[in-house]
Amino acid sequence: MKQIEVVAAVLVRQGKFLATQRGYGEFRGYWEFPGGKIEAGESREEALQREIREELETEICVGEHLITVDYDYSSFHLTMHCFLCSLLSESLVLKEHENALWLSLDELGSVTWLPADEAVVRSLQDRLGKL
Repeated sequence: MKQIEVVAAVLVRQGKFLATQRGYGEFRGYWEFPGGKIEAGESREEALQREIREELETEICVGEHLITVDYDYSSFHLTMHCFLCSLLSESLVLKEHENALWLSLDELGSVTWLPADEAVVRSLQDRLGKL
């Protein structure tokens, strides 16, 4: 089975999390935390900063590692490294996504997440719901 390794930004602003809706491919319309593939020679943090510049035309500060998710889709195995991040600029331009929403912890269940991203949502709810 094909293996894909990616990074994802769990962007936090004023207690809300950025969810982006895929605008292409097999999972068009599903929601995800933005990010993408790690290129040769890049650290996970560098890949995440590049991907967010490409997808959202903004700069981020990459914070602590939140979770690594391994998930078997029908045609590939995904390893997704997720980091808590903050915006360095308030402007966002959706280059690859149909929509974006800032969701509170309680609102995270209001959209249909990609299967791998569901594990990230559960991790956030487990971690922050206890604070």
